[in-house]
Amino acid sequence: MDSNKFQRALRLWRQHSGRHELPWLGQRSPYLIWVAEIMLQQTQVHTVQPYYRRFARSFPSLKALADAPLDKVLARWSGLGYYARARNLHRTAQLLRAEHSGRWPRSVAGLQALPGIGRSTAGAIAAAAFGQRGVILDGNVRRVLSRFAAVSGQPGTAATERQLWQLAEHYTPHRQSAEHNQAMMDLGATVCTRSTPNCPACPLRTACVAQRTGRVGDFPTPRRKRLSPLRRCHMLLIERPDGSVLLERRPTHGLWGGLYSLPETTSAQQPLAHYPELAACGIVAQGKWPVLHHSFTHFKLDIYPLWLRLARTPHSIAEHSEQLWYNAEVTELDLTVGLAAPVSDLLRRWRQRGAYGN
Repeated sequence: MDSNKFQRALRLWRQHSGRHELPWLGQRSPYLIWVAEIMLQQTQVHTVQPYYRRFARSFPSLKALADAPLDKVLARWSGLGYYARARNLHRTAQLLRAEHSGRWPRSVAGLQALPGIGRSTAGAIAAAAFGQRGVILDGNVRRVLSRFAAVSGQPGTAATERQLWQLAEHYTPHRQSAEHNQAMMDLGATVCTRSTPNCPACPLRTACVAQRTGRVGDFPTPRRKRLSPLRRCHMLLIERPDGSVLLERRPTHGLWGGLYSLPETTSAQQPLAHYPELAACGIVAQGKWPVLHHSFTHFKLDIYPLWLRLARTPHSIAEHSEQLWYNAEVTELDLTVGLAAPVSDLLRRWRQRGAYGN
């Protein structure tokens, strides 16, 4: 199938079978298109939609995002994961305001030079916001092209990526590439799905090599299965007499970078070993909570929560990190600082006051 027939078949299919209800479709604002594209990196559409609406309400413009404190940005992002994306959004907004007078680069190359914007994201923004020719290669497009041309090879390797980008470049039109890109993503999300693809409904089925040869399940080449390593940690819910619990900001880089979390310890026997001022206040009650299981892309984490109630209110706390005392009855914490999903879960349970018999 030549590129013109490929594009036409896809365009006609999207008119009656594509997704038209997504909240960011039809946007011409490069800012809102950019927010949606960053959220959609590594996250499924159905998960993104409520976050996108909430984020757009909180930060309706590039200036609003640049002016906002990072804590508030991370709070609106909490639950989406991959928090470097939120930090890059904030950094890019401030960079555009400071160095570009709030104006967006209109070219793919100019967009790609901004923090957190790679080749595919730059192509999507250039096409949807500026009517430029923009080529994309997200997970859905990879799957469609892998099956259509029977591209073998481990996903993510240089040779496989090079071949898929060549195909994407070949089949993307010079005009109306935004519509083409959306059609490709729609096709991958609703028809050419990872499991149980609906090949009879595919507009490309007659030319799809994988479908014609009965090898749809072979493409993309399945990733080599790896056992996810298991990590363990102890999280402390340290409660003052007034009912506040201690939270600490994590380092910018690494797991949950920049978010607030519960203090961690390597020893459940001496949980306050690194907090001498808190230990000096004495512990009047404590209890172990059931283990909380949490999965990441490359490993699994078992969290062992330990609740402690201090006898006295400390005058100060350690200065090794940014810290705050959170009182559920006073502060709507979820709206003011970024929290990792398992920390939010533990705080919700803690707010129930008695969910674990403490």
